[in-house]
Amino acid sequence: MLLDSMADGVFTLDGQGRITSWNRSMERIAGYTAEEVRGQGCTLLNFNRCFSRQCPAGIQECGIYRHGAVDSSECFLRHKDGRDVPVLKSARLVRDENGQIKGVVETVTDLTELREARRKAEEADRRLGEIHRFENIIGKSPAIRDVFSALRAAAESEVTVLLEGESGTGKGTGRGCIHFNSERKEGPFVPVNCSALPESLLESELFGHAKGAFTGAVRNRVGRFEEADGGTVFLDEVAEISPYVQVKLLRVLQEREVERVGESMKRPIDLRIIAASNQDLHGLVKRGEFREDLYYRLKVFPVHLPPLRARKEDIPILISHFIDRQNRKTGKIIKGVSHSAMRILMDHSWPGNVRELENAVEHAFVLCTGDRLDIFDLPVEIRQLAYRPASRDEVAFSPSGSSFETLSRETLIQLLGSCQWNKAEVGRRLGKSRTSVWKYMKKWGIPLEPPQRES
Repeated sequence: MLLDSMADGVFTLDGQGRITSWNRSMERIAGYTAEEVRGQGCTLLNFNRCFSRQCPAGIQECGIYRHGAVDSSECFLRHKDGRDVPVLKSARLVRDENGQIKGVVETVTDLTELREARRKAEEADRRLGEIHRFENIIGKSPAIRDVFSALRAAAESEVTVLLEGESGTGKGTGRGCIHFNSERKEGPFVPVNCSALPESLLESELFGHAKGAFTGAVRNRVGRFEEADGGTVFLDEVAEISPYVQVKLLRVLQEREVERVGESMKRPIDLRIIAASNQDLHGLVKRGEFREDLYYRLKVFPVHLPPLRARKEDIPILISHFIDRQNRKTGKIIKGVSHSAMRILMDHSWPGNVRELENAVEHAFVLCTGDRLDIFDLPVEIRQLAYRPASRDEVAFSPSGSSFETLSRETLIQLLGSCQWNKAEVGRRLGKSRTSVWKYMKKWGIPLEPPQRES
């Protein structure tokens, strides 16, 4: 009963090499019942490796009698139906109290699921490498060629990289190109969204904590920096880090050591840091909202990703790429975009950049009934903007450096009104994150929801 309850296959041989017992897991792994194999030799399993050689013809030639044991040897056995089954084999010679050989006990672990998991992992690694190839950076404009060259140079070095650019410009693609084409590609890649967590949680997330460091810390926790040892940490929205965490991050960059919350022991780490921000970090430094020494530590090698409106010659290429992707995903056969729709797409300012363009193509695929995307397949906000001039608010709040200094309570309220209180759209126009918009609203006492008009 004990043997039959085991997940591993177990069988025994007598002193003449004949099978004397055969548990249920062996029946499942090899396909033979106990009645079929009892009294036969183990050669029927046709192991492809026994002590680094082909399975011998008889028990007299078996190396187990000379070596006494074999431990965790990966090999294949021949299933009853003729297929090869990957297994992990171990064996032990059994002697009585007088040292006489009584037989052999062998265990067999089925590695079929493990082999399949390995195959899937290798396939995932291969696809991950393909996803983050430099060739996947779409565009031929001078601006994007400069980005391509900068990312390739960053991948070939170990310096800290700062990716700057508006939301949707491709900072996620840039981070992958750097890590997965660098010497650290075999190491871990650990992304952290700095704007998604409050200061207390972010500190624990980055640096880890010791058991009992604070209420709820019931065990030791390894932080993201330690997890990334030997690899890369990607700090997204780094401008949202609080001044206190900025000090600790500066120490990591300078000393390559991390100190868990609630501990005084410093742990050395070997990692590379890639940071990204859609805000003007230099402007934040000038206003005292970001540490100057940390800024210069992060921007050892800055890479600026241009907005889509600054490289409009890439729009047709990007549209063609997204159409091909949606054709494969949906099974449709869309050949391209009509001339009138292309004119609208070329004239649009694309505050959401490449991500907004991709979403617009995906939206158009849902509505398109012909073989080309047309005007009325496009999102309604793009069609409406195509037929009216840019408003004063849109011009005033274009995400150039000057809007950071000119933002006031009154202008923010005006912009919220023009965007129907959509904080994400306001952030895109300001070149700031939605979190920053919320912080300004809270600072100036602006309600999160639009005030209701009296009837």
